[in-house]
Amino acid sequence: MNKKNNSFNAERFGNKQPETPESKFYFGKDNYRFMVIGLALIVVGFLMMMGADANTVDGKYDPNSWNEGIFSIRRIRIAPLLVVAGFAIEVYAILKRNR
Repeated sequence: MNKKNNSFNAERFGNKQPETPESKFYFGKDNYRFMVIGLALIVVGFLMMMGADANTVDGKYDPNSWNEGIFSIRRIRIAPLLVVAGFAIEVYAILKRNR
């Protein structure tokens, strides 16, 4: 009265290959390209903001003088715009779907 049940055969039970997800990176080439572009814009923006402070004339501190260069269009408008654009590109690069 010993019946073998073929549905629970050990050979059939162990042969099923486990399903593994594709081993792809989350970010693709385009993501990294946009990240580098965004980082470059951020760095350029901060470098454009650098310069002499309000009381510096010819590289030396002078409390009796005023440097109008701190209000230049480059330091007030263009450089912060580049930094914000760089951060926006970074967000886009992170959220962009890899296909």
